[in-house]
Amino acid sequence: MAKYLLLKHYRGAPAPVNNVPMDQWTPEEISAHMQYMNDFAARLEKTGEFVDGQALAPEGMWVRYDGEGRPPVTDGPFAETKDLIAGWMVIDVDSHERAVELAGELSAAPGAGGRPIHEWLEVRPFYGTTTTITE
Repeated sequence: MAKYLLLKHYRGAPAPVNNVPMDQWTPEEISAHMQYMNDFAARLEKTGEFVDGQALAPEGMWVRYDGEGRPPVTDGPFAETKDLIAGWMVIDVDSHERAVELAGELSAAPGAGGRPIHEWLEVRPFYGTTTTITE
């Protein structure tokens, strides 16, 4: 088995077919979307392929160490993941092909008007589960 991250983006990926931002959806559309995601995860739990998944709140900041006795530095002049990443799901599957198959299904979650979003998802293997470094 190999673990993969299915990463959902706010922006930075090609535009989805149903390209209405979530902040313009009705409460019912948001509920339907979240129910689809929960049902998808529950189905994968039954097959042993679900590891974890979360939707991320829009708040957040960058933090880095700035030296002994100095306060941490926060934020900065760069793109922030709070502006880019909407959420993620970790799956544990038998093959890369299965990861791609599940990502394709997940991209059809409903959006505005109840129509599938067909959003682009980034599929990334966990280091060490499917890849190795060659020198």
